[in-house]
Amino acid sequence: MIGPFVHASAVVLAAVSFALSILLSLYALHRLWILYLYFRYYKFAPPTPAPPFPSEWPRVTVQLPIFNELYVVERLLDSVTALDYPADRLEIQLLDDSTDETRALARSLVERHRAAGRNVRHLPRNDRRGFKAGALEEGLAAASGEFVAVFDADFLPPADFLKRTIPHFVDPALGLVQARWGHVNAGYSLLTRLQSLFLDGHFMLEHTARNRSGAFFNFNGTAGVWRRRAIDESGGWSADTLTEDLDLSYRAQLKGWRFLFLPELVCPAELPVDMPGFRNQQHRWTKGAFQVARKVLPALWRSSVPLHVKVEATAHLTANVGYCLIVLYTLMALPSLWARQTLDLPSALYTGEFILLATSIASLILFYAVAHREAAPRRNFALQDIPLLMAFGVGMAWNNARAVLEASLNIPSDFRRTAKFNIVRHGETWGGKRYRTSRGGRGFLETALAGYLALTLVWCGRAGRWALVPFILLFLAGYLAVGGLTLAHILKTRD
Repeated sequence: MIGPFVHASAVVLAAVSFALSILLSLYALHRLWILYLYFRYYKFAPPTPAPPFPSEWPRVTVQLPIFNELYVVERLLDSVTALDYPADRLEIQLLDDSTDETRALARSLVERHRAAGRNVRHLPRNDRRGFKAGALEEGLAAASGEFVAVFDADFLPPADFLKRTIPHFVDPALGLVQARWGHVNAGYSLLTRLQSLFLDGHFMLEHTARNRSGAFFNFNGTAGVWRRRAIDESGGWSADTLTEDLDLSYRAQLKGWRFLFLPELVCPAELPVDMPGFRNQQHRWTKGAFQVARKVLPALWRSSVPLHVKVEATAHLTANVGYCLIVLYTLMALPSLWARQTLDLPSALYTGEFILLATSIASLILFYAVAHREAAPRRNFALQDIPLLMAFGVGMAWNNARAVLEASLNIPSDFRRTAKFNIVRHGETWGGKRYRTSRGGRGFLETALAGYLALTLVWCGRAGRWALVPFILLFLAGYLAVGGLTLAHILKTRD
């Protein structure tokens, strides 16, 4: 017999563990709903014909926000100045917040392109007020374009980018056209391979499914074209969240502006090659998304948009809460095993939890397998990387859960850009380059969590709870990979 307090504690712990399993499975099964929307409204739907070219091309302003981009600014300008668009209808703004010799290099590059007859302007700022949002807003004050394209420093738009996007604006209600991100260095390392697979799922499946089914989706800060009036009427760029692009997107759609995603139009970009930089990027995206959720969801639910749009938008903006659930599930591993052993629960409950977790994993495998097939059928590495991606997602849980907590508690943090090094081919190294990030997590906590899960595995073995071993191994591998790779890359920054 066990005492009433011990029994009550065990019941609570077991109930919390099962509740976490159910919640995690709901987040994972939402991927199946995205797949359904993708196939129903895009894959099996009649193709949308491309609109004809306008009789007169409108004026377009291309904005290029940069901050200390010594390695990629020349590549960026060479790519953007090669856009196939009437020269007298195109202006290019290099919005330069740099504080190092990037500014002098940018000035000389702009002078070179101007001498070649291109309408390029160098617009430096002496402070980073508002960070990227502030730079874009100040650039708009000097912009002459009816439409505004934005490209981050590591992007390489194809020459026909504007001619494939601008014709769609024949629809006067269209406020934004977003292209799909490609990857110039997807095969550089395991880290970039996993990122490419994750982003392909986000863009190819999530964006397409949401957009074609009539739900809200968002501008991704780059590789898109805005109607200038949509920005102005939606309140302009705001720096009160870390994801100014997501914020403006939802405000614009709540104003009634329609968006369009073009999955066939791919704009290549460079993926982060170092773990500290990747962690900073994920922290910024995660925290910013939850800040936007707190900012816009009340207005969204008070609005007259259809219920299915409200539900999908809520799932979209709060999806990162799943990382908090993963951390809680990790911490509950040993206590829940103790509770089950103490209560001697029936095997049917373990079978139910096993089915929930197995179904969740199967749905994720299917989601990313389809993403790979649809976005990058010629790549031969993605399918075997899917289990690694799932483990890696678990390993990033603490980094991203911390971002959600900071957003929930209104803890401020600076806008930390993700440095790019012009790393494209396997074998190139970033170890000796500038802008290497030493912040964003040291990897010690993830390594400690891996050790904790190793103890949990021992307990499972002794208690004979073998059904949970595969899932604990997945979590353990994820924390160990993220922690170990972070530590290794931090050491490399000190070379």
